[in-house]
Order: sequence, then C-alpha cells, then structure tokens
Amino acid sequence: MTSMKYDAQLKEYYYKKKGEGKHSMLILNNIRCKLISRVFAVINRQTPYINTYKFAY
Repeated sequence: MTSMKYDAQLKEYYYKKKGEGKHSMLILNNIRCKLISRVFAVINRQTPYINTYKFAY
C-alpha cells in the first residue's frame, strides 16, 4: 500500500485496474509481483534503480 502511495506508476496501475472492475487484493498481488521484479532486475544488473516513468511524462 505504501508503494502505491509514493510511486505514481503503481498508483496509476491500481486505479486503471480498479476501473476495469478487478478485485483489490488481486491488484495488490500484481503490484507485489512488480516490486519483486524490480528488485531482482536491480540485483541482476548490479545497477541502481532508475525510474524511467518520470521521463515518459
């Protein structure tokens, strides 16, 4: 829930899926999966996380 509060990309994803009628816990599980994917990508690349979302808008 905290990541949704501070990460604009995850917040937008949550409200988009909520608008599609998805259940809240399903969306939160998807967000958890996205966060885990980010962590493993940073570990595998051995580079700091770069938020590319802010460059898109």
